[in-house]
Amino acid sequence: MTEFYIKVRPGEERFDIDTSGTYPVVDLESPAEKGRANEELVHRLSEIFGEEAGIVSGHHSRRKKMIVEMPEKEIEEILEDCPG
Repeated sequence: MTEFYIKVRPGEERFDIDTSGTYPVVDLESPAEKGRANEELVHRLSEIFGEEAGIVSGHHSRRKKMIVEMPEKEIEEILEDCPG
């Protein structure tokens, strides 16, 4: 299992992942209301990784600690290749 940090921007026009900074920044279409953005984040990342993703901490924050059952290097490669 690998834990990693991301930042989210809820309520954006379209889903996108930017890996150019210190942490990946994930643009989410869902608003940060009633857990909708968190649900979208977990769903989208699970689809991208082909493994169940989960939020370890940061449920009410834009900076989140995520967990996925795959090597860190593979996570980095997938996120960098992700077109959004």
